[in-house]
Amino acid sequence: MAHVLIIKKALAQVRPQFRLDYRDGIHGVGHWSRVWHHGRRLAAELEVNPAILAWFAYLHDSQRRNDGHDPLHGERAADCAARLRRDGVLTELAPREFEHLCEAMRLHSDGHVEGELAIRACWDADRLDLARVGITPRPQYLCTPLARDRGWIERASRMARGRKRLR
Repeated sequence: MAHVLIIKKALAQVRPQFRLDYRDGIHGVGHWSRVWHHGRRLAAELEVNPAILAWFAYLHDSQRRNDGHDPLHGERAADCAARLRRDGVLTELAPREFEHLCEAMRLHSDGHVEGELAIRACWDADRLDLARVGITPRPQYLCTPLARDRGWIERASRMARGRKRLR
């Protein structure tokens, strides 16, 4: 239930200022919900705090200015998280976990595969949804053995191509 509260808090902050197509866009709420879907499983299997994955899912693309080349959107997302923490909204993470969240957001579109487990879990949760833009995730670009599982990649790709928004 705590994760539902995180998602509600994140959406309340992000939705009013989101510049792109919130409902149907490739970087909108459908993508965020699928990233959270994958993130929950990764968090459980890898024993990572799921609150990191929940905040990542709903913040990592929230500061995009367009759906194309926007190399600073991860940095802006990390800045947004810092504001939310300063304002007493993002309260669920220990200081080190918050650092991991911010690093995951800053670097999520740079192609890295090495880092702290929580950061790699965030990146995998996002990359497992690449089929929404016609890219099937390749195992060598995923960071954890769990995400590299061919069956999981296939299921995630079917879900992304269907552009399902999950609850």
